[in-house]
Amino acid sequence: MEQILILLPLLIPFVTALLCLLFRKREALQHVITICGSLALLIAAVLIIQQVETHEFLCEQVSGWKSPFGITLTIDMLSALMLGITALIGLLVNLYGIESIDSKRKKFGYFCFYHFLLMGVNGAFIAGDIFNLYVWFEVMLISSFVLLVLGNEKLQLVGGVKYMILNFIGSSFLLTGVGMIYGLAGSLNMADVALFFKSGDYDPLATVAATIFMFSFALKAAMFPIFFWLPASYPFTPIATTAIFSGLLTKVGVYALLRFFSLIFIGDVGFTHTILLAGAGLTMFTGVLAALAQNKIKNILSFHIISQIGYIVMGPALFTPLAIAGSIFYIIHHILVKTNLFLISGVIEKIKGSDDLDNIGGLYRKYPIFSGLFLISAFSLAGLPPLSGFWAKFVLIKAGFEIQEYVIVAVAIVTGILTLFSMSKIWNNAFWKTDPKDSKSKRDPAEGTLFKTQWKMLLPIVLMALCTLVIGLYSWPLMKYATIAAEQLMSPQDYIGHILNTR
Repeated sequence: MEQILILLPLLIPFVTALLCLLFRKREALQHVITICGSLALLIAAVLIIQQVETHEFLCEQVSGWKSPFGITLTIDMLSALMLGITALIGLLVNLYGIESIDSKRKKFGYFCFYHFLLMGVNGAFIAGDIFNLYVWFEVMLISSFVLLVLGNEKLQLVGGVKYMILNFIGSSFLLTGVGMIYGLAGSLNMADVALFFKSGDYDPLATVAATIFMFSFALKAAMFPIFFWLPASYPFTPIATTAIFSGLLTKVGVYALLRFFSLIFIGDVGFTHTILLAGAGLTMFTGVLAALAQNKIKNILSFHIISQIGYIVMGPALFTPLAIAGSIFYIIHHILVKTNLFLISGVIEKIKGSDDLDNIGGLYRKYPIFSGLFLISAFSLAGLPPLSGFWAKFVLIKAGFEIQEYVIVAVAIVTGILTLFSMSKIWNNAFWKTDPKDSKSKRDPAEGTLFKTQWKMLLPIVLMALCTLVIGLYSWPLMKYATIAAEQLMSPQDYIGHILNTR
């Protein structure tokens, strides 16, 4: 059972992608295949979380090679949670994409590369050795690049070139780090490398390798000062593509930071984690300042991805169990909220024909229910109680106070206030003020008609808003799982022992 479960997050999207490619000219059949594949992945993810809760770790040595040789696939609670939220978001954005993605893109393989992207993301979460983590990063990169430029529009291609060049640089640094680790430890198995660094005298070259990996993962996570590729590419893709990118891609970089800087690179915490802490503060503050300067909804939301990454990195930088638990909670919250806000922006653009705040307005008067869905996600992003963002920020700020890191706490609080201000900017202009194009506004569909005709686009928005409310009003279960994941990360000997069978 364990061996089958651990392979399902790779096999299900792989088979689904191949079937979508095989039937890429039969649009209706593609819809059935992609939804069935997404549902199957979600079911598998739920089973994996249940299994990990019982057994702590799942591990598989591909082809029977004994660890640390061969390819290791391993799932702890952090990996299980990431697989679960990936499957959920993959299903909901898929449903939205069926309605919003045009037929041309579907025939050119949109759903095929969508599931290859999910496979790459899942592979990164369950990779137990560093080289295969690099391989899954590349699968994810290639799939995302195809989705980014699919449609062949000028702005897409310009953004795609920037995205690809910067991410190739990140991949080059990652591969350089892989070489350094192999030269130092003679192994690429994460558990084996961690054991090597733990048992021997600390080698200063390990700090050099840590810095290289930090740069690579920071680039992929869109941290300061190497985040400019994200707002240059994300706003110019179809909204379903932007939504899945915003929810998942940067989080893989953050996941890698969490994994490496709690398992492998813990020999010089005073240096490495101080850099992470400074990067977290600069990322959250510069991101929100840039968001305030924007006037298009997608641009505002793109810069908020960057700002919120700073909060997530704050957890591993503080390097306490409470801080890491808060970071994991924040990842789940942010994936739901940010994905939903992008989907909402797509509906706004469909209704009004634009996401420029100067050219739209009057949404609240005509669409009060839809406006309420926006407020749930917007207020949660800003951290207003009792929504999920409040608890995520509260835990991180509490962790900062506990170890007297007052500067990062102050930055986090100020950034939260500025986030609320920028979300209010969208509300005031898009929802509250009168539509400057009154004649066009009169032709907008009624809210009942909108929900009836666009239910495939609105159902994922409703479900994600409900998830945000649930983990805000009833945060204990998710916090329990986040705490378990944090305890496993802070006790790497259990991970090492399980993988290497030394317990």
